[in-house]
Amino acid sequence: MALFGALLLALLAGAHAELPGCKIRVTSKALDLVKQEGLRFLEQELETITIPDLRGREGHFYYNISEKVYEFLSTFITSGMRFLLNQQICPVLYHAGMVLLNSLLDTVPVRSSVDDLVGIDYSLLKDPVASTSNLDMDFRGAFFPLAERNWSLPNRAVEPQLQEEERMVYVAFSEFFFDSAMESYFRAGALQLSLVGDKVPHDLDMLLRATYFGSIVLLSPAVIDSPLKLELRVLAPPRCTIKPSGTTVSVTASVTIALVPSDQPEVQLSSMTMDARLNAKMALRGKALRTQLDLRRFRIYSNQSALESLALIPLQAPLKTMLQIGVMPMLNERMWRGVQIPLPEGINFVREVVTNHAGFLTIGADLHFAKGLREVIEKNRPASRDPLASSAPPPSTTAA
Repeated sequence: MALFGALLLALLAGAHAELPGCKIRVTSKALDLVKQEGLRFLEQELETITIPDLRGREGHFYYNISEKVYEFLSTFITSGMRFLLNQQICPVLYHAGMVLLNSLLDTVPVRSSVDDLVGIDYSLLKDPVASTSNLDMDFRGAFFPLAERNWSLPNRAVEPQLQEEERMVYVAFSEFFFDSAMESYFRAGALQLSLVGDKVPHDLDMLLRATYFGSIVLLSPAVIDSPLKLELRVLAPPRCTIKPSGTTVSVTASVTIALVPSDQPEVQLSSMTMDARLNAKMALRGKALRTQLDLRRFRIYSNQSALESLALIPLQAPLKTMLQIGVMPMLNERMWRGVQIPLPEGINFVREVVTNHAGFLTIGADLHFAKGLREVIEKNRPASRDPLASSAPPPSTTAA
């Protein structure tokens, strides 16, 4: 019974385990590169060691070893030389290795802001899994509105899988990763746009006035020539769909057309619903995930009647053109700033390749050291710390 109860608890715990929105695989090729850079760092550390001249006698053996000239003769290693290794060189190597590891980990962003509205959480969900050829890590990979730091979106997406090993690093993102971003921006009130007066393209302004001419001529003369207002407001968080054929984002928004006379309430001419589908292309630049959006499908219909929906058909093409020319560039400019991938400072992705799967996508890339390890460590090392004061590793702050 005790065994059955333990098994039941384990199954329940697994059923409620949080799924990762982001996974990272570090292959042996990357570990070899890091090892080479680490050895270079250790060599630099050893070059900084200053050892006084050693003179003395051990039985019938006299020795006089000057600084920087140490010939290790296997048959004549004395207790004095063992003392030198144990007391001076080994602690430096140990400390250098610990400084290297902790300094790199300290530069990995765990929970940070993306911009003024939204942040991202890269907390590890469980201990990394190491094999003979890979190191796999599961991250929460969830965005959140900065004004609601305790808010979280339940992850019901497909868990991303990593099978490839050809590149140095593979990063996998599920649909949840992107859905949490779009829902966070929706909750932050960022998914809306208002164009008034000169901000409305001239040709579109003329077309809208012609379309609603019957309603406009019935208004008072003081209102007829008022500036036109075009407002787009996303009605629900957009949703991402990842298939082997590509990635799409579905958006439903309201479109309101009104006149805004000076010192008077605005006069609404029409309110309609817009359904749009965007194609999304992902890319890694440096260590930022960037997205390029392209408007593919677009449809508008009236909230009032089918008859008005027919009347809106002439607006379909110009509104789509307005979105492509006036809205998509602004949206892509923001998206192209990118989201940082949890990679240590000084290391960037190069030669990336994107592969779409059912419910998730993977990006394979090689690594490039944009900064030397010594530069990264010196930048993040507290100025008051004596590197030889203790052989204990400095505390890591990656979970802070």
